[in-house]
Amino acid sequence: MEPAFWQKRWADNQIGFHQARVNPFLQKYWPHLQLAPGSRVLVPLCGKSLDLAWLAAQGHRVLGVELSRQAVEAFFREHGLEPRVAQQGAFEVWRSGDVELWCGDFFALRAEDVADCVALYDRAALIALPPEMRAHYMRLLSQALPAGAGLLLTLDYPQALLAGPPFSVADDEVRRGFAGWQVEALDEQEVIGESPKFLEAGVKSLIERVYRVKF
Repeated sequence: MEPAFWQKRWADNQIGFHQARVNPFLQKYWPHLQLAPGSRVLVPLCGKSLDLAWLAAQGHRVLGVELSRQAVEAFFREHGLEPRVAQQGAFEVWRSGDVELWCGDFFALRAEDVADCVALYDRAALIALPPEMRAHYMRLLSQALPAGAGLLLTLDYPQALLAGPPFSVADDEVRRGFAGWQVEALDEQEVIGESPKFLEAGVKSLIERVYRVKF
């Protein structure tokens, strides 16, 4: 997707992907990673997710990457935080406490930017990208991240019935894309009943999967 697509979605407040609560899969399965206190967590395409604050509350240092400056501003405003803002390479970096949001193009990240990120949380990044960009995204993560672990959430449905985003990402694509990682499916649930947009398009099944990854 072109950057302008996401900028317009935020400008028009078309942010149905934003959840009004902390993700329950995150709360249930994050402890399974057994991360050390102070571990730095990479959260790609993070928006203004409440999950960022939840991760920081667990004692982690959080590095979120988000294209939309509007989303970054909203996160700090809605949490009553006054960030320090500085330029770092291609990114405008907003910092407050244990949360850093890097405003810019995720694909501009360098290995040195995430060299101390030993954890990954991806709820809405992989499924936000069309196939070619997904492949690029998975290569970047595989090449840039040091040893660590994370959670990945995906959706799986008949793509022909509905254009993304969110896009359908099948189990075999995840395993091919992260071939050098250990990928373990922890959970999957049928969520079509919670998704009017998909029902209206004739989608009969919408599977949400949760993976634990080790890299």
